[in-house]
Amino acid sequence: MARVAKANAVVGQSGGPTGVINASLVGVIEEAKKHPEIANLYGAIHAVTGIVKDQFINLKKIPAKTLNLVAASSSSALGSSRDKPDEEYCAKILDIFKKRNVRYFFYIGGNDSANTCFIINNMAQKAGYELCAWHIPKTIDNDLLVTDHCPGFGTAAKFVACALMGDDLDNRALPGIKIDVIMGRNAGFLTAAAALAKNKEDAGPHLIYLPERPISMDKFLADVTAVYTKYNRCVIAASEGICDTDGIIWTKKIADTGEKDAHGNIQLSGTGALADFLADQIRAALKIKRVRADTFGYLQRSFAGLQSPVDFKEARLCGRQAVKYAIKPIRQAQGGQSGSVAIKRLKSAKYAVELFSTELSSVAEKTKRLPDEFINPEGNGVTNAFVKYAMPLTGGLPKTEYLGDYPRV
Repeated sequence: MARVAKANAVVGQSGGPTGVINASLVGVIEEAKKHPEIANLYGAIHAVTGIVKDQFINLKKIPAKTLNLVAASSSSALGSSRDKPDEEYCAKILDIFKKRNVRYFFYIGGNDSANTCFIINNMAQKAGYELCAWHIPKTIDNDLLVTDHCPGFGTAAKFVACALMGDDLDNRALPGIKIDVIMGRNAGFLTAAAALAKNKEDAGPHLIYLPERPISMDKFLADVTAVYTKYNRCVIAASEGICDTDGIIWTKKIADTGEKDAHGNIQLSGTGALADFLADQIRAALKIKRVRADTFGYLQRSFAGLQSPVDFKEARLCGRQAVKYAIKPIRQAQGGQSGSVAIKRLKSAKYAVELFSTELSSVAEKTKRLPDEFINPEGNGVTNAFVKYAMPLTGGLPKTEYLGDYPRV
């Protein structure tokens, strides 16, 4: 099959926005500008939704000053989409690619985005249409297989840890029970990041509940009682996806009519039902008056001004590397190449990583859960192994102090 010497490229941002997804986008743009093989780089407005509607902007014309601002901005600069394309949908995408002579497709997103790349790549191969489809990892859930961690997680973890630091100080000042419900339907990485806030033995969060470990209401109340008896207060971090011992998500049990998302899942992040339910259970059973609860919801994924410098750097590198992988086959006079960019953590005294490529099929529609070695035996917290894993990804956290423990005079 003859190689196309010069063609166009499309990049899109899919799924839930993050604090550094724009850094990946800018990485793609910066690298694409270096390669004459890419004539035009089209930005898909609202991801695959914009592609099938033929709605694009030419990203090569955006000045460097603007790109630097975009990279430092949270959320998805091109807009996103929750559409989950099937083969019929992907056929429409391929038609647009043919119409615009698009031979490079860069898609920033999670496992569903990897699956979209996978389907389109297979369809292009069957049709004899030369296409390089590259998935660029993104998710605050940190639940993609193969890669050590995902761009977006470090920044969201930093937000969660900082929020829990503040909540713990607040809870010291006005003791009681505080519950924070954090994103994570099936994987507890982000909720586990609350543990990074624990900078003293008596600091919160005192209890952390993850979707990987079912929890009965009796066990939950017993845990709270034990902590409250010891400290006269208790800070709790709970995943939105925690389930009962029968495997049913608590939010599903308490919802009269659960709102469903685009993939048919019960809506978890847009409601405070779980936080209110847990607070009511504590008030009723333990007779504790001061019980407060918050649902972090969408704040934790697009909070401006709190980018992890490590996360920012790696996200940008992933975008650049995807373009390098796509261009490399042409220079080596090989056939088309597609895949997903992944991160490998190096065994060294200082935190360091390298990027590598993996097959789309190894990432598409698959989910990684928090490993057992990261969860404490009681199922209500995490181990030091998780803290060592996650802390470098935040780029560092602020220091805090409290004077209430100083000697009285």
